[in-house]
Amino acid sequence: MAPLHPAARAAWQAALDDGWADPRRLHQEGRAARLLLEGARESIAADLGARTEELVFTGSHTEAVHAAVLGTLRARHRVGRRVVASAVEHSAVLHAGEFVGEPSLIAVDTLGRVDASSFTKTLSETGVALACLQSANGEVGTVQPVAQVHEAARAASVPLLVDEAASAGQTAPAQSWDLLTADPRSWGSPGGLGLLGIRANTRWVSPYPGDEGTERVPGSVSVPAALAAAVSLRTLSSQREASDRLRRDLTARIRSVASSVKDTEVVGDPDERLPHLVTFSCLYVDGEALVDDLDRQGFAVGSGSACTASTLEPSHVLAAMRVLTHGNIRIGLPTDVEPGAVERFCAALPGAVARVRSMLGADDL
Repeated sequence: MAPLHPAARAAWQAALDDGWADPRRLHQEGRAARLLLEGARESIAADLGARTEELVFTGSHTEAVHAAVLGTLRARHRVGRRVVASAVEHSAVLHAGEFVGEPSLIAVDTLGRVDASSFTKTLSETGVALACLQSANGEVGTVQPVAQVHEAARAASVPLLVDEAASAGQTAPAQSWDLLTADPRSWGSPGGLGLLGIRANTRWVSPYPGDEGTERVPGSVSVPAALAAAVSLRTLSSQREASDRLRRDLTARIRSVASSVKDTEVVGDPDERLPHLVTFSCLYVDGEALVDDLDRQGFAVGSGSACTASTLEPSHVLAAMRVLTHGNIRIGLPTDVEPGAVERFCAALPGAVARVRSMLGADDL
């Protein structure tokens, strides 16, 4: 989740005046809202590499994931109920697979990358109705072999759901997918909106009861949120090249400083990764205490699993990677990050780790 982008804020405020009405209504205000909504849909679809008619707005990223998984399994129930996914998928993907299907989780290496050969082999087994693979991991940033897995999924006649919750707006959009989910909050848009892409030739049946005036997902869509998502995504897409270079340099700097701290493990692929994410874990350190120390110095960082951070439970991603899980810190740099702020963080980090270790009586270990 990124700070609200200035372009998203401006679009949101403008749409509050012109897009407040229900876009399903026929009166003038409703028609105006409908035009804004359809314009937002067309813009977002283009930036995500989809056709306009393939993009569905939902109330959240979690709802988009649930709709993708449940709707595909409902449409393909005669094939089976097995869901093949990497062990490091977003919790919404894993929970949906457990709720309605029979999950088959594929192991990842110590960098967090799924074993494509094992994934391919499992796809050919009996009863597989859906495959799920994130474009890149939202916790450690490692890019996944989506194109390779999609080719294998097509050969096995299994649709592939690609979750772009971490990468959309940060990197060029994935092209190899049958179903797609994305979270506008990750590129600085307001909450209350999720994105679901369904290719025209993909079998999918709504898993929800019918609702008058709705298309494929029940409920109304926030027109201001949709417009804000479209404007900010278009803005970031036009600035991606310069932002990518800057943030890769800054995350490399953080990785270097973190790796120099005693008994600290920097995780994720150092090269094939998202430009804005850094994750490392410190031995003999309580993650919550380190988050609090850095917060007092003005640095907002995360700990634990990126998709369930409020629980402060050990990360299922790090556990699947077989790397250090406690004392974990996760940093996501916004597109407008100031290099000076990164340098201040790098200067503060060693002292923060030392203080927490001393507080826990572990400074001499």
